[in-house]
Amino acid sequence: MIRIEEISKKFRRLQALDHISVRFTEGQVVALIGPNGSGKTTLIKSVLGMVRPDSGRIFVKDQPVSGDPSYREHIGYMPQIGRYPDNMKVGQLFDMMQKIRNREHTDTDLLYKFNIPAIYEKPMRTLSGGTRQKVSAALAFLFDPSILILDEPTAGLDPLSTEILKEKIQKEKKKNKLILITSHVLSDLEELTTHIMYLQDGKLQFFKDFETLQEETGELRLSKAIARVMQGFEPASEWIDELFDVHPKGKQQDKKK
Repeated sequence: MIRIEEISKKFRRLQALDHISVRFTEGQVVALIGPNGSGKTTLIKSVLGMVRPDSGRIFVKDQPVSGDPSYREHIGYMPQIGRYPDNMKVGQLFDMMQKIRNREHTDTDLLYKFNIPAIYEKPMRTLSGGTRQKVSAALAFLFDPSILILDEPTAGLDPLSTEILKEKIQKEKKKNKLILITSHVLSDLEELTTHIMYLQDGKLQFFKDFETLQEETGELRLSKAIARVMQGFEPASEWIDELFDVHPKGKQQDKKK
C-alpha cells in the first residue's frame, strides 16, 4: 500500500532521512519507533506530502506522492499535536473536513465514544490538550480510510480514552487496514503491533515482524526485545535507558514491574 524507495532528506546539517527503503502492506500494524530526532516524523510527513524528500520516491497505492494529491483520500492522519484555527468551533471543524473530503463521513465510532458532539459549540482554543487529541482521533477515523497514520496517538489521553482508542485500532486492524503508529510508550504498542520499524539518526536499523523479533531476542515484551537488539548500538543507549531503571551495578529492571 505504501512503497518508499531510497528517500533522503537533509535539513541544513541534519540528515533527517538517509536512503530509507521500505514497503508497507495491508493488514500490517507497524510500530515506527526510535529516539527523538531519529526521522520518524519526517518520514510520516514525507508520505503525507508535507515534506518533500531531497531524493527517492514514495508511492501510495501505486500513486506517486509527488503527483496528484488525491492519494491522501486513502489516509487518515492523527498528528502528535493538532493545530486548528483558534476561533473555529469544534462542529465547524468537522463540517469543514466533510466539505474538503466532499463526501459524507462513514465512521462516527470515536466521535460518539468521545462524546464530541457535546462540545460542538466550543472554540478550539478553549480545549485541553487531551480533548484536542480526541478531536484529532475522531477526524483520523471519520472517513473510514484504508491507511491510518497515528503520531503519538495516546499522548495526553486519560486511561479510559486510551483504552477506547486502542480498542478502535484493534477493530480497524481486523479490517485488514494498514496502520502506522509512532509512540514512546512501547507498552501501548505491544498488543497492537504486527511489525517493528526502528529508525536511528535517519537510518533504517531494521524492519521485521514482531514474532520474529521475539524469537530472535527471546523476549516477549516489546521494550525488552528492542533493548536486546540495540544493546550494542551506542547512540541508542540514552533512549533505551528511558525504558529501564539502570542501577549502579549495571543491572537493569523493567520500570513497569
